Amino acid sequence: MKILKEFKEFAVKGNMVDMTVGIVIGAAFGTVVKSLVDDIIMPLIAGAFGSPDFSNLFAVLRKPEIMDGVDMTSIAAVREAGGVALGYGLFINALIAFLLVSWALFVVVKIINRIKRKEEQKPEKEQKVTEDIKLLREIRDNLKGKSE
Repeated sequence: MKILKEFKEFAVKGNMVDMTVGIVIGAAFGTVVKSLVDDIIMPLIAGAFGSPDFSNLFAVLRKPEIMDGVDMTSIAAVREAGGVALGYGLFINALIAFLLVSWALFVVVKIINRIKRKEEQKPEKEQKVTEDIKLLREIRDNLKGKSE
């Protein structure tokens, strides 16, 4: 029962909520980056290399045993037919997606650090000292002087 109480305290403190929000946002961000890579960046790169679909760049390591009707221009078709294909185009897609996510996180952390530095550099707001406060401080200082 103690462990359930500890878990409840852990979850209620916000650690679980913060972690859950981070995971959900990360998953959504990953989906956006994947779409950016697959639907925008890779077609541009594929156009530069003359390939209609960059993710279908692959090398056949072992041809399918039954070649009837197998589209050898599609990595999915080769693999589905039992062949072995090295999908370097898919790897390049994943690598570019990783680099984009890393870059985006770098920019976010950099912005957060800049904001933190600005907050640390801000001078604390000086309190307005009213006449009453000045008078009370003067009385305090005088009393200190008499007691010494």
